[in-house]
Amino acid sequence: MNSLKTVLGNIIAIYRRELQSYFASPLAYGIAAVFWLLAGFLLVLTVFGPAGLLSQSALADQSGQAVPPIDLPYEFVRFYLGLLGSLSMFVLPMLSMGLYAEERKQGTLELLATSPVTNWVVALGKLLGVVTFYITMVLPLMVCEALILAASDPPFKFTILLLGHGGLILLAAGVLSLGLFVSSLTESTVLAAILTFALVLVLWVIDGVASAVPGPVGDAIGHLSLLTHYDDFIQGILDTSGLVLFLSYVVLGLFLTAQSIETLRFQRS
Repeated sequence: MNSLKTVLGNIIAIYRRELQSYFASPLAYGIAAVFWLLAGFLLVLTVFGPAGLLSQSALADQSGQAVPPIDLPYEFVRFYLGLLGSLSMFVLPMLSMGLYAEERKQGTLELLATSPVTNWVVALGKLLGVVTFYITMVLPLMVCEALILAASDPPFKFTILLLGHGGLILLAAGVLSLGLFVSSLTESTVLAAILTFALVLVLWVIDGVASAVPGPVGDAIGHLSLLTHYDDFIQGILDTSGLVLFLSYVVLGLFLTAQSIETLRFQRS
C-alpha cells in the first residue's frame, strides 16, 4: 500500500511539474492561440459559411421541392469534429516535441534516467500533463459548440457531442504518447515534431493503404488506422475496438519511452 502511494505521489508530482511548465511557456500559449484562432475560424465557417449549418437550413426552408430530411446538428458535429481532428494532427506534435527533448538539451534527462523514480512513472506523469493541457485547449470550443446546438430544434442529443470529444481526447492521448517516445530520442524539438508528424500522418492515412491490400492482411492494416476509429466516435458510435486501439497506442508509446530512457540509464551506469 505504501509503495502504491509512493508511485501515485511521484506521478502527481511529475504531472503537476509538467502541467505548470506548459502554463508558464510562451510557446505553449502561442500554440494554443493559433489552435483557437484556426478552430474558431473553422467553427464560424461551418455554421455561417456558404455550405454551413445556417445556409443549409435556409435552403431547406426556401426550397419548394421535397428534399430528404437532414439532421443538421448531427452533421455539424460530425463535420466540425472531423476538421478539429485534422487540425489537431498538426498541433499535437508541437505539444509533445519538448517533453523529453528539452530535458535532453538542458542535461536534466540524465538526472531523470538515474533517479529512483521508474521510467514508467516519469513518462505517465509527463503524458498526463500534456493531455490535460490539450483538454484545456478543447474545452472552450466544446462550450461554443454546445451553445450553438442548444438552439437546435428538435433538441440535440448531447451524448453524441460528449462521445465525439471523448474520441478526440483519446486520439490526442495516443498521438501524444507516440510523440513522447519520439521526443525521448533526440534533443532537437523541431526534429521531434517533424518525426512525430510523419508517424501520425502514416497512421492517419494507412486506411488508404489497407484498401489496396486484399484479404485479412488489409483488414489488419486498416484496423491500425486512427482515422477510421475516430470517425466512429464522431458519428456517435462507441466501438470498443476503437477504444482498445487508442489505449493500445497510449500503452505502446509509454512502453517505448520507458525502454528508451532505460537504455540511457544503462549507458550511464
